[in-house]
Amino acid sequence: MKREVNPRMLTLTGMVLAAAVIRLLPHPPNFAPIAAMALFGGAYFTNKKLAFIIPLAALFLSDMVIGFHYLVPAVYASFAVIVLIGMTVKTMKVKNLFLASVSASVSFFILTNMAEWLFGVMYPKTLTGLAMCFTAAVPFFHYTLLGDLFFVSVMFGAFELIRLKFPILSKA
Repeated sequence: MKREVNPRMLTLTGMVLAAAVIRLLPHPPNFAPIAAMALFGGAYFTNKKLAFIIPLAALFLSDMVIGFHYLVPAVYASFAVIVLIGMTVKTMKVKNLFLASVSASVSFFILTNMAEWLFGVMYPKTLTGLAMCFTAAVPFFHYTLLGDLFFVSVMFGAFELIRLKFPILSKA
């Protein structure tokens, strides 16, 4: 039986946990490493169950400190979608990571704002209400996009640099 715990897995897990801790620091709205954690897990964990479990567990642990709200199920669903997007990243090229990051930002925006419209009380359950909800969210989208691009660059770049220094972290 192949060992699951190895230097690569410990490093990946540590990086995801570090990103979760960064969520606890003061930051602009939506400028957080949430999507980066999910993309990173999907792209780097070879065990696909762990690609979901470890980032979701880190998100949950940080949410235990930050607090939970009625949109948490939508945030976690979008997080799972972003892990799937990360699984599609086959080569760590800037173009691929940029497209994955933008896709993560857009999917998070759509899923969480759709949930706000469906389950929240601020907007009427009409197409006009849906448009109002998405329009009200647009000013926050640039924070999401910039945060995702920044934290994806940091996480993926850092791991690639560490991997170059310590070849044991490369896939077997």
